[in-house]
Amino acid sequence: MATGETGVDDVTFDLISVQYHALKAGHDYGQYVRDAENAGQDEIAQFFRDVMAEDAARGRRCHELLAQLGGLDNTAPQNGS
Repeated sequence: MATGETGVDDVTFDLISVQYHALKAGHDYGQYVRDAENAGQDEIAQFFRDVMAEDAARGRRCHELLAQLGGLDNTAPQNGS
C-alpha cells in the first residue's frame, strides 16, 4: 500500500478519515434532531435520526475494515507488555 504524507498507508488513513467524519457527523445530528423536535417537525427529526443511524453503521463498518487490515481493536481490554 502506498504511504501518504502522514506515514500511514493511504487506505488506512482514508478509512480512519471516513470513520471520524461519520461519527462526528452522527454526534452533530443529535442537535439537529433536537432542533427539529423543538420546532414540531417530527418528519424532519426522523430524517435526522435515520441519517445518524446510517453514519453510525458507516463508522462501525470502517472499524471492521480497519481490523481486517491488522489494526488494533481498542474497544477490548488489552494485555499490557
